[in-house]
Amino acid sequence: MGVTELGDEVPAGPPLPLGRRIELPDRGITFVRELAGPTEDAPTLLLLHGWIASAGLNWFQAFDALSQHFRVIAVDHRGHGRGLRTWKRFRLADCADDAAALLDELQIPSAIAVGYSMGGPISQLLWKRHPEKVSGLVMCATATGFVPVMRERFIFTTAMAALAGTTRVGQWANHLPSQWVRQLPLVSALQGSGRPTSLQRWASAEMRRHDPRSVLEAGAAIGNYSAKRWIGEVDVPTSVLVTTADRAIEPGFQMAMANAIPGATVHEIDDGHVACMKASFAPPLVKACQDVASRVVAPAA
Repeated sequence: MGVTELGDEVPAGPPLPLGRRIELPDRGITFVRELAGPTEDAPTLLLLHGWIASAGLNWFQAFDALSQHFRVIAVDHRGHGRGLRTWKRFRLADCADDAAALLDELQIPSAIAVGYSMGGPISQLLWKRHPEKVSGLVMCATATGFVPVMRERFIFTTAMAALAGTTRVGQWANHLPSQWVRQLPLVSALQGSGRPTSLQRWASAEMRRHDPRSVLEAGAAIGNYSAKRWIGEVDVPTSVLVTTADRAIEPGFQMAMANAIPGATVHEIDDGHVACMKASFAPPLVKACQDVASRVVAPAA
């Protein structure tokens, strides 16, 4: 297993678990952050971040709280942050396969997959494509499809695909424009009035690590995704953390997903789509993960 240890190169950022690069055979080199958990037999969470985020950006408010109860593995998806780089077109299924390969490399038989926003479809596909790897699901601020109306889906997907096809990678290869990045919801959620904070500067720097082509293609993939036909087949303990003030993925769609999964429980946080940027995100997330862990059947010895 090819591994390189490294910390975060932006000292002004929040305290984060150390990260390392891991080579996935026949796939490429990815990046993970890890926390050992309270005991050797603590359940493992595999954290799957959202679109235009990274493991650090999506989960920095929750790492410490989760590690009090679980072993935590958080991966940067391909094209995001320090994640795997490839010239192949971005596919959510490939992200799910990357996650399965990562669990193999870490010699983890199965984990509770925790998906936020785009990480929701990736966690769903991980269960569908590699069911033996998924002992439970926790899905936050997500749904079975992000553009439910066919006409809206066509417009969304076409627009994102057009951007991906006409944007030269070299134009953004090193740095996205700082002023533009600071206007994105993940970053602006961290900003108060006045000058950018150190936390916001860290978030901007983290986002400039993205591969623009992959991120734009990911947007198109999200717009084309639907699991409505098979989500009811999910047969592992599942919790859905609904962001009740979400204007990106309406709470009704989140609830519809929960209602479609047999035995799924619902937890709520009174915040919008960037709830993960707030300190208030950690407690309900921990509760949702503990809910699933309490229902996971231990494998036979």
